[in-house]
Amino acid sequence: MEPLSENEIRASFVNCSKGEARRLNLPRGLAELPWENLDFLGWRDQGAPDRAYLVARHGGELVGVTLRVPTVRRSLTKSNVCSLCITTHAGTGVALLAARRAGAAGREGNTVGTYICADLACSLYVRGLKKSTLVTRPDESLPLEEQIARTVGNLDAFLGKVLTDTSAAAAVSA
Repeated sequence: MEPLSENEIRASFVNCSKGEARRLNLPRGLAELPWENLDFLGWRDQGAPDRAYLVARHGGELVGVTLRVPTVRRSLTKSNVCSLCITTHAGTGVALLAARRAGAAGREGNTVGTYICADLACSLYVRGLKKSTLVTRPDESLPLEEQIARTVGNLDAFLGKVLTDTSAAAAVSA
């Protein structure tokens, strides 16, 4: 991923108001991030642990989404798998992140969610630059490039669901 400026990040958000995008907390050390190893920019809000943010390329455009982390108690003894990068984590290493849909559907309260690495470091897990606590990543027969492509494809599918305006689709079919 190419390095992004603060203005590019804030302008990319599709499921919140421009005012909310201006007020959100950006990740610390933005300039020092390992951009060459990132397929998307994802971070948890240090001031609000129930909020997370994700910015990625989708359809050639930069798309940012705000995410909510529901307060669901997860078992610390079970392992969970990230839907994007297929990394297994122990306990709370994977979280259900819910995004308000873009457009009218989001204003009506419609959301879409998926299970993602709680720290949003999928790109680093796939590349072996970060290790899951207590759980080893399974050996895969897919080459690294295909694992990265799968992660990007899974993210692209999730962003497609966020961008789909279900209320417009329902009005057309009625």
